[in-house]
Amino acid sequence: MGSPQPLSSQPHVTDGRSPLWRGHNVFRVVTFLYACFWVVAQFEEYRRPWLALVVIILMGLWTVFTVWRYWTRAGRTNRMVLLDCVVVTVLFLSNEFILSDYQMANDFPSVVTVWHPTMVTAAAAQWGMFGGLSTGIIAAASNYLIRGYSGPTMSLDTLLLVGTGLVLGLASDTARKSTERLARALRAEAAAAERERLARSIHDSVLQVLARVRRRGTELGGETAELAKLAGEQEIALRALVATTPRETAEDGETDLAARLQVLRTSRIHVSIPGNPVWLPEPLSSDLFAVVREALANVDKHAGPQAQAWVLLEELPAEVVLTVRDDGPGIPDGRLAEAAAEGRLGVAKSIRGRVASLDGTITLDTEPDEGTEWEVRVPRPNPPPAKRRRGGKR
Repeated sequence: MGSPQPLSSQPHVTDGRSPLWRGHNVFRVVTFLYACFWVVAQFEEYRRPWLALVVIILMGLWTVFTVWRYWTRAGRTNRMVLLDCVVVTVLFLSNEFILSDYQMANDFPSVVTVWHPTMVTAAAAQWGMFGGLSTGIIAAASNYLIRGYSGPTMSLDTLLLVGTGLVLGLASDTARKSTERLARALRAEAAAAERERLARSIHDSVLQVLARVRRRGTELGGETAELAKLAGEQEIALRALVATTPRETAEDGETDLAARLQVLRTSRIHVSIPGNPVWLPEPLSSDLFAVVREALANVDKHAGPQAQAWVLLEELPAEVVLTVRDDGPGIPDGRLAEAAAEGRLGVAKSIRGRVASLDGTITLDTEPDEGTEWEVRVPRPNPPPAKRRRGGKR
């Protein structure tokens, strides 16, 4: 009737359905006491008083057992709730052998009475709206089965049983989804904090050493320049590795491109992103990040070790705009065509080809001694709600 609880592996996140279960336990105890009152009041009128006594004792034992089981999340298993529904239904159907014909025909309370709907509240809390509706229908059908007639009272009972299942099931579904969102947010926050810690540690040690080797090797020239080039390539690769660490995804499999770009920040690379997450499908987010990484690699390779670079991410209603700009010497006219003719397809394949595969557009703005600016525009598969597009820059 439902899938296993998705939060059982997250012990540090409180189950949002716990208040529903506490309410169910209280409801079960109160309705059991109510049933005891009516058993005492009608004891002499039952067809089989001894069977009524057996049923009320079983109800008491089952109430104590289920309250104990449902007290903790570990006890709220699908098997336990299913068994609960079966037990309550069997005890309710036993009224067929307890109540007299007169009691049946005149709507006297059964032995189980309002303890019967507790199977609906348990199923709704566990399985949500579908479970609440299903058990509500089963409970109503059991009522019609032993009474054998239809009337205003029976219709009201049916409405209450089914309605209770629907309302509590909806509340359970909402609480479960809210808890899962909270769990994802907590995991994302912890993962982001760990990534930032690692990025700071790497930046303060390995990356600084590689950057120093690259700068010093470039200054010395000769064979050392080749080592400087290798150090620069490893610096870029290491930054990319930190930035592309597996990260938390949204409920629909999207990732936050803004969070990925943040890791690229250095003393030479300045990143400007919206104040809110920019959720994109994972393949699109990875491709755009790769475009930025390739553009920054070209800045490092062609603009010199002292060049500054700026990365700007903009989230528009129907598209995402990425701009990578540097203050280097610019690209001479015809240089890209010459590189492509020589078989060096870094820009043509890694940047322009990737953007074209995303149905996006890319424009280049460059002048001698004026730097280079790439602007990439890619359509969004699912435009975000207006409230997610608000916000300034971080």
